[in-house]
Amino acid sequence: MVSQLESCKPGDLVCCMWTDASIGKTSTNGGVIDVPVRSWGIFVGVFGKRKHIILAQNSFEYADGLCDLDYTAIPLGWVEDVQIIAARYTPEDAVRSLVSSFVRCDEEQKKSFSRSNRPRAFFQRRLSIHGWPS
Repeated sequence: MVSQLESCKPGDLVCCMWTDASIGKTSTNGGVIDVPVRSWGIFVGVFGKRKHIILAQNSFEYADGLCDLDYTAIPLGWVEDVQIIAARYTPEDAVRSLVSSFVRCDEEQKKSFSRSNRPRAFFQRRLSIHGWPS
C-alpha cells in the first residue's frame, strides 16, 4: 500500500479502499467487524498528526466569490489499497490552492488550540477562502 500511495500526486483522481470502524451486536450482525469502504476523490496529500489521506470531493462556488470544499480524511492505518483513476486530473493551480489550504489550516489550528477552545473558526475561515478556481 505504501508504494501505491507514493505514486499518488496531489491532483490525481483516486479510489481509496479502506476499512471503517464499526459498532454492532453479535446477535444482529453475526459479529461482522470489517466495514469495507471505497472513497473516490482528488488526492490532496497526507496530513495531520496521526496521518490521514485527504481526498477533496465537492467544491462549492458562491455568488460572492467565496468557496467551500468537502473532503474525506481517512486514517492511513485503515487504508487497504489506493488506485489512481486519472493522473493530474485537477489543474495545477487548483492543486496548489488545495494543498496550501490544508497546510495553512493545520498551522492555524495548532495556534488556535493554544489560545482558544474554538479552533473551528479557523477551519471554517480556511474553507471560505481557499480559492478553488473555476
